[in-house]
Amino acid sequence: MGKENETSETPGGFKLAGFSSFVRSNPRSDRFKVNRFHHIEFWCTDATNTARRFSWGLGMPIVAKSDLSTGNATHASYLLRSGDLNFLFTAPYSPSIASMDNLSHTATASIPTFNHETSRGFSAKHGLAVRAIAIEVDDAELAFTTSVAHGAKPSASPVLLDNRAVVAEVHLYGDVVLRYVSYGNSESDDSDPGSWFLPKFEAVEAASSFPLDYGIRRLDHAVGNVPELAQAVNYVKEFTGFHEFAEFTAEDVGTSESGLNSVVLANNEETVLFPMNEPVFGTKRKSQIQTYLEHNEGAGLQHLALVSEDIFRTLREMRKRSAVGGFEFMPLPPPTYYKNLKSRAGDVLSDEQIKECEELGILVDRDDQGTLLQIFTKPVGDRYLQNFFDFIELYSLGLEFMYGFIGLDSFESIYHYLISLNKF
Repeated sequence: MGKENETSETPGGFKLAGFSSFVRSNPRSDRFKVNRFHHIEFWCTDATNTARRFSWGLGMPIVAKSDLSTGNATHASYLLRSGDLNFLFTAPYSPSIASMDNLSHTATASIPTFNHETSRGFSAKHGLAVRAIAIEVDDAELAFTTSVAHGAKPSASPVLLDNRAVVAEVHLYGDVVLRYVSYGNSESDDSDPGSWFLPKFEAVEAASSFPLDYGIRRLDHAVGNVPELAQAVNYVKEFTGFHEFAEFTAEDVGTSESGLNSVVLANNEETVLFPMNEPVFGTKRKSQIQTYLEHNEGAGLQHLALVSEDIFRTLREMRKRSAVGGFEFMPLPPPTYYKNLKSRAGDVLSDEQIKECEELGILVDRDDQGTLLQIFTKPVGDRYLQNFFDFIELYSLGLEFMYGFIGLDSFESIYHYLISLNKF
């Protein structure tokens, strides 16, 4: 940790060292074995059209489904997949459908933790938003019991699915849950989503999902906004054992206009990263994090950072579709931004790549770990400052790949982009 006289105190009394004074260490303190991000589940009111829009906009084909056609009379769920990235979109059916067949309204659900009343209340309160961040663990039951024993608020007790998978949930922040998924058998059939994803999911015929691929490969980090950082960080650290991976304070990135504090938590392998932000008060303008909390009606997931294997291809494909059902991006930086790029990253990026960065609006961040290429979408739904994507490609030094490149330049880029969106 940083020096005591250089720390910043959050509204909750939590001491932050800040980016320049923070010393990263990995005590390998996880309370249970965490492997990777498994999937992200969005709750919505129309899963069919929402899934198709994201599939088209992100280049992620719909690969699996659980709906009326598969015997699910509880909810419609459609799974998008690109590389190791899985997005699940879920919407409720009327509870009367199952009752007409004398079935419990949850009897046919493929997501055993799904609840009609909770789903409808969630969508009314938050709009299109992330309900669950799912991580794959060695033992979901052990992860759940250990988490609850260390203060986690239980959301759904462990459920065994078809003797193949176990699913359990605890509250993370706001109405977002942390979902644990584990498998009893390590063998899986890639053609059968019931084995590699969850039972009761069936493969979607190739003809019904266009074979899109824009090069997105995995989720790097999932960012949440909370009212009080100290409470949220201590809560998650206590039940997971995750360690602090990075810190940013209002002094690092703030201006007299607005500000925020942020802490990033990580698992032992630093493959699962949970940044969390809080608003800072007393500035000329309202913090963009406070604006988010008001429009989202509480804490929630703000954005997802997606890793591309070729960000230039990803951006070219996505920008083709921005005006025809895809996603829009942040405004292009001024030309002056790219004038010194060759001197900063000319040993990593070719002249052609530097030119493409300027044409596509890609930001470049560099530190002693490597170089990061980055760009943000505009919010993908109606709610202000909610649900946007951060696309990144990582050039590491001497490593085949790396996780969790969250440098000061990268964080400042997000911060200033949010200020530009914050009109309140």
